[in-house]
Amino acid sequence: MATLLDFPPMTGAEIRSAFLDFFRARGHEVVRSASLIPDKDPTLLFTNAGMVPFKNVFLGVETRANPRAASAQKCLRLSGKHNDLDEVGRDTYHHTLFEMLGNWSFGDYYKEEAIRWAWELLTEQWRLPKEKLYATVFRTDEEAEGLWRKVTDIRPDHVQRFDEKDNFWEMGETGPCGPCSEIHLDRGPEACDRQHVAGHRCAVNAGCARFIELWNLVFIQYNRTEKGVLEELESKHVDTGMGLERVAAVLQNVLSNYDTDLFRGIIRFTEEHARRKYSAYAADDLAFRVIADHSRALSLLIADGVVPSNDGRGYVLRRVLRRSARHARHLGFTEPFLWRVAEAVAGTMGAAYPELVERHSYIQEVIRSEEERFAETLDKGLALLDTERASLRTRGATLLPGEIAFKLYDTYGFPLDMTEDILREENLTIDRAGFDACMDEQRKRARDARRAATETVLARASGSSRFLGGQAHEAASEITALYRDGEEVSEVREGDEVNLVSAETPFYGESGGQVGDRGTVEGEDGSLIEITDAQKPLSELTVLLGTVRRGAFHRGQRVRLAIDRAWREATRLNHSATHILHAVLRERLGGHVRQAGSLVAPDRLRFDFTHTNAVEDATLIAMEDQANAYIRDNAEVTSEEMGYDEAIARGALAFFGDKYGDRVRVVKMGEFSTELCGGTHVSRTGDIGLFKLRFEAGVAAGVRRIEAATGPGALLLVRQKEITLRQLGELVKGSESEVADKVERLMAQQREMERQLQHLRLQIAGAQSGDLLSAAFTAKDGFKVVVAAVEGADQKRLVEMSDALREKLGSGVIVLAGRDDGKVSLLAAVTKDLSAKVHAGKLIGQIAPIVGGRGGGRPEMAQAGGKDPSKIDDALEAARALFR
Repeated sequence: MATLLDFPPMTGAEIRSAFLDFFRARGHEVVRSASLIPDKDPTLLFTNAGMVPFKNVFLGVETRANPRAASAQKCLRLSGKHNDLDEVGRDTYHHTLFEMLGNWSFGDYYKEEAIRWAWELLTEQWRLPKEKLYATVFRTDEEAEGLWRKVTDIRPDHVQRFDEKDNFWEMGETGPCGPCSEIHLDRGPEACDRQHVAGHRCAVNAGCARFIELWNLVFIQYNRTEKGVLEELESKHVDTGMGLERVAAVLQNVLSNYDTDLFRGIIRFTEEHARRKYSAYAADDLAFRVIADHSRALSLLIADGVVPSNDGRGYVLRRVLRRSARHARHLGFTEPFLWRVAEAVAGTMGAAYPELVERHSYIQEVIRSEEERFAETLDKGLALLDTERASLRTRGATLLPGEIAFKLYDTYGFPLDMTEDILREENLTIDRAGFDACMDEQRKRARDARRAATETVLARASGSSRFLGGQAHEAASEITALYRDGEEVSEVREGDEVNLVSAETPFYGESGGQVGDRGTVEGEDGSLIEITDAQKPLSELTVLLGTVRRGAFHRGQRVRLAIDRAWREATRLNHSATHILHAVLRERLGGHVRQAGSLVAPDRLRFDFTHTNAVEDATLIAMEDQANAYIRDNAEVTSEEMGYDEAIARGALAFFGDKYGDRVRVVKMGEFSTELCGGTHVSRTGDIGLFKLRFEAGVAAGVRRIEAATGPGALLLVRQKEITLRQLGELVKGSESEVADKVERLMAQQREMERQLQHLRLQIAGAQSGDLLSAAFTAKDGFKVVVAAVEGADQKRLVEMSDALREKLGSGVIVLAGRDDGKVSLLAAVTKDLSAKVHAGKLIGQIAPIVGGRGGGRPEMAQAGGKDPSKIDDALEAARALFR
């Protein structure tokens, strides 16, 4: 790459600081990076752009004291409209996680200032060559095109128009959007990565790395509705974004983002442990880039509270981690390695994101736990995929059957895109239609589980409904909105399922883990709506869900709203107990404990918290005792509103999943608990009465769960356990104090009977194996082979017989087939000395299709099932033919 700059390269940290200082000097408030988990936007899985924390400002829902802002925002593009996962590692400039440098105007300055300041920073502060810079504008944006020529000295022919694909920016399927103006840099012909493509011509937006986008200036003037309609916003805004990684490559004079100081430390760490060197231009070093990129995303996601799971954000994290693990295996790592890379990530990014240092041990433990879990199936899945790829090559086919892709996904935990990633290396693809067919049942269940009409209402509802506070049980108010079947209506009648909004409400809408209130809405004429739930789609809006039991209701009607006091009271006890439990956990287990989710319902409380190991029984007992001691102290529970920053400075803890504005409510219990919380609480801890743990268990890597009950619910739990213990005593004919000893003796007797039964099974298998040895023949390579059918045998019995046969053979290959209840079981076993010559998994893969099945396994042992018992003899004959 030719030298573009005439001054020493800037580090990534220096670039970040220079950008923020530039806009601070121009009246912008520099704000800290928000979490990767959007706290004000349920339509987004992750923060995918610097403007996400300001979405409600663009929509006019919120306001800011300063109409100008700038930040360096951590972003993730792994879902929805913006998903760069497939490109990561294959080129030098796409990433899952990146830092977005951005400046914003909220109804203040517009296109002229945005364009002028961008040009000033790039050409005067960072001294990029003007003749190498290009600007693109939306095809109808004559204003932006004219401003580029008016307020900058860019070459006129370097201002170009493009269509929606390139120059109309949208955050997602809905939300703020508008035309944009992108700034591109010509890095010279040597930067082109498509020189091998016939007919390729380097140009802006031509898809090669020569002309690279540096900065996107978005002019927010529309809101796209759910129906795809563009609605003009009341005020026009500016939203700009420049990827730190890309501009660092330019200012450090390298072609690849991975050659900047933002990645080199992480890659160097992998080099040292893999004992091989990375080259940005070696095709097989894609693994280095994937590990470096994905490790940054993994660490920051876990630091923000995400853990591996089978849905939502947790599943995205799991996909990224497993894709990384597969590439680590490519570099020769047979043991978990990615957890170690978190150390290099913290060393590189910890100064800008201190949470990486503060939660370093926890991040490593979560990654290691998931790596170990996946390692158990990774080899098996890769073996199956290798077998299928070999089969495709033999047949000259290029399409992997959808059911195989689904098996890799369902049985071996291979995300679909990881399978596609592996197949792409040999120009193979997946039968997506077949895969989708296998997923239909799961999708149908998911669709059925959604409450479509209610979700539509919650998404469309607007306005406000003032919550009257936790002490209010009844209120008179006016109905401001009614919905039926997802559509707003003016009137509802008896039997209708409805959603209702009132100007004021005593109903607490579900949030912060606390379930919504139940109750009634009554008209002066005796009409009645039974309310079964209350939801809070917006911070100042509560929507009531219910059924009209009597009469009719209309918009504008005065009504009396009353909550179910018993429901509220039981929920209130459990919510306050959740705060006590959180305090006790942090005191007993350490300050690393943080809430990772909660449910506060009338019958129980559920509290998920970050901790890597199971809590010992003695510790759980001590925790229960301490919680009850706090309750007996009858400490006063107070609440106070204050600024968010002031609350955090006073030591208040923020609860996972809650949404906080500039003003927050701080709930304090004695001297042991201070939390940010908008839920309902007791007046004194003694109101809770009794706290009783139900269980403690792990729910995900690095996350534990406790369930408990309080007050009447705790008393009921104790009584249920007493009844169960009394019933067990009657069954084992002993008193309650003797139950444990008597059950242990019964279990010991059962274990002895099972041991004797297993001994008899092995004796039978040994006797039968002697008979099967008579069927042994000598293979063409000189070793013994036993191929036989065993009537009535299932997989477990075949394993027992193969073990006995291998012991008697000493050296040889065994292929057995069992027919049991109309099903076929196949097994191939190879003694250790022959596993280099004969692979049991590949052997079983060749004969299983004959009986209508598929299978695979390790070099020394493999199993398969089948649907056609009539073909057993054909399968066994095919096995014999392989060795003769």
